[in-house]
Amino acid sequence: MSSHHVVREKQEPALIIANGEACSSSLCGQLLEWSPFVVVLDGAFSRVLDLGIKVDVVLGDFDSNNMSIEEIESSQFPIEIIHTPDQNKTDLEKGIEFLIEREFPAVNIIWATGRRMDHALANLINLVKYKSKIQLKIIDDYSIVYPLHSSPNVFSKWYKKDTPISLVPVGKASGISTQNLEYPLNNEDLEMGVRIGNSNSVAEDGIVTISYLEGELLMMECHD
Repeated sequence: MSSHHVVREKQEPALIIANGEACSSSLCGQLLEWSPFVVVLDGAFSRVLDLGIKVDVVLGDFDSNNMSIEEIESSQFPIEIIHTPDQNKTDLEKGIEFLIEREFPAVNIIWATGRRMDHALANLINLVKYKSKIQLKIIDDYSIVYPLHSSPNVFSKWYKKDTPISLVPVGKASGISTQNLEYPLNNEDLEMGVRIGNSNSVAEDGIVTISYLEGELLMMECHD
């Protein structure tokens, strides 16, 4: 599988490939179709190499990668190797910060769920950590997850009837109001461990709107 790279002046979201459960080849192919800038976290590099994906950057502390730097350099050319030994941040955090420094406006993240639950949970929380600096989406074969922004921002998007949607607070999100969801919210709160907006759905074909006043809120577009 090759992304057939073409320079597009950062018009398309970059792609980070983390080290969780691999997604389907069809989803991976869709995300590679428009030739994104591809960053691979070092622990996943050998798996990505086996798929024939052209990689721009491999990044991490290289404490879990089973290939040497020399083997990585010889496997693909050109390739940029970024050594980030800081143990106070995850490799995904380092990858996101790398793309922020390179002034990418958006990034899609795959292979960030499945396998170790602590890694998956940390990856989801990182979506809100960086949301003011870059547009982030975690995508797998069943969900697209991204952070929403509080007032005065209002989320608005067209959906097909019965599309499963979950609104999951990171901590607590207050003053949530929705339109065109099967179970509407009217200036209500969601709080982790108390009440979350799991397994809602779109009421009718059309625009869904979501707004909230304070806190952090993840949007999850799901399918079985």
